[in-house]
Amino acid sequence: MPLAEIQARIASACDVAGRKTSDVKLIAVSKVQPNERVAAVLDEGHRIFGENKVQEAAGKWPDFRKVYDGIELHLIGPLQTNKVKQAMQLADAIHTVDRTKLANAMARHAQDLGRCPDLFIQVNTGEEPQKAGILPADADAFVAEVRALDLPLTGLMCIPPVDEEPSLHFALLAKIAERNGLSGLSMGMSSDFESAIALGATHVRVGSAIFGERVYG
Repeated sequence: MPLAEIQARIASACDVAGRKTSDVKLIAVSKVQPNERVAAVLDEGHRIFGENKVQEAAGKWPDFRKVYDGIELHLIGPLQTNKVKQAMQLADAIHTVDRTKLANAMARHAQDLGRCPDLFIQVNTGEEPQKAGILPADADAFVAEVRALDLPLTGLMCIPPVDEEPSLHFALLAKIAERNGLSGLSMGMSSDFESAIALGATHVRVGSAIFGERVYG
């Protein structure tokens, strides 16, 4: 599906929700995509991208940044503490802050680097044991903890369970964000971003619908 079609669907969803299209950022998720596909999207003028792994991002985006101006890179996958410094050097935003140890490491490196990407707390809205993220019941306390570290907390992120209605999870995330005074909502992917926009998403993460099926191997 062409980038322009996704952008048109976002604009339509915003119109239906009574929101400005400029209020929603489209993160083109380029993980495991060949460089030629990524370059094609860059050539269309898109500049906001998402990667899951620090190692893959490090092997891809410094070179692209030498050619294309204005790239904004979001890390949207689980982050190990030993990759924090590299992640913070590469990324403009990190969407998967989910534990105290990780937040503390970010605070230390922010002092050393003199900067910190925008941060989102990942909330495990489905309380799935195999999935990363802070539990909803612990979210308020963790928001306060991250803020106490003087980190730039932008908002919350979630990945709904595959077998449940995503809008219920988007609504829960929006409620947690609202009561904590957070404006950023990273939610919605290729199959459900319109529902997410209706419930206040500010960042939608769309991969295969833009690039085609991922290429592994």
